[in-house]
Amino acid sequence: MELLTLTIDGREVSVPKGTTVLEACRMNNIPIPTLCHAPELTAAGACRLCIVQIEGMRNLPPSCVTQVTPGMKVETQNPKVLNARKTILELLVANHPLDCMTCQKLGNCSLAEYAYEYGVTGKKYQGEKRHLPIDDANPYILRDLNKCILCGKCIATCEAVTERNVIGFAYRGFSAKVSTFMDTDLKDSSCVYCNRCVAICPVGALMDKNMIGKGRAWELSTEEVTCTFCDSGCKFDINSKNGKVVGVTAKSAANGRPLCLKGRIGSDFRYNSDRTEMPFINQEGEFVQVTWGEFLGLGDIVEKINSLTK
Repeated sequence: MELLTLTIDGREVSVPKGTTVLEACRMNNIPIPTLCHAPELTAAGACRLCIVQIEGMRNLPPSCVTQVTPGMKVETQNPKVLNARKTILELLVANHPLDCMTCQKLGNCSLAEYAYEYGVTGKKYQGEKRHLPIDDANPYILRDLNKCILCGKCIATCEAVTERNVIGFAYRGFSAKVSTFMDTDLKDSSCVYCNRCVAICPVGALMDKNMIGKGRAWELSTEEVTCTFCDSGCKFDINSKNGKVVGVTAKSAANGRPLCLKGRIGSDFRYNSDRTEMPFINQEGEFVQVTWGEFLGLGDIVEKINSLTK
């Protein structure tokens, strides 16, 4: 493997050829803020928050789409870079609802995290704000496009699913937004609610409706599990609060197949008050409750075993 040597913040490091500046920084525990970047998706360079200063370059390039070259000298924390990042955040927050106290995403919102880190309050730039209707017509995803920062991650992860491409960018300038075909509600589109877009959204624009009001990010513990409803072996997160499962959330685009409705909704079997301990079979048009032995066709064998143990 060919290694390239560069200098980051005065520190000489070596990384494999083809590595981006962002990847090189993360390999060496150098923090770089990002909103549109996801390792499993093609880098877009949309949010520009990961900008750095590179010797010999006139502008501040986004590190997520800039490949390392031999002898490159990178500055990630100098005043010019930090001021530019703060300005980008100020512009994002200027058209963003500041209802963080009641937002379900609080504690897991990248925009709020970086705004706190860079001292952004949303008061510097004042102007027109979007007032788009909230799409809550479907039972699985709440879409508040007023909070969307147009990072494009939801579009990219939807395109990664074969035969999906449900959403894309629509309109231009201030009116630009993420939209379905013909700008319809999600329920009227070809969306199958795999919720990968929800899992990858960095802000509160997309929320899993079955998790709203059930706990903040710091109150929940998550456990990655493999679904057993079919042989696809999809992975998702079981979210628990105080030892009780409160919901299932999809994993990110790195997991290939998206989470289907059966896998997501089926999680409530464990705590469903209507769940029965014994199975049912159809006998002459009526469902009759039977033992597991009868259900599995082991009735005769079970009876023989019972007679031998008496």
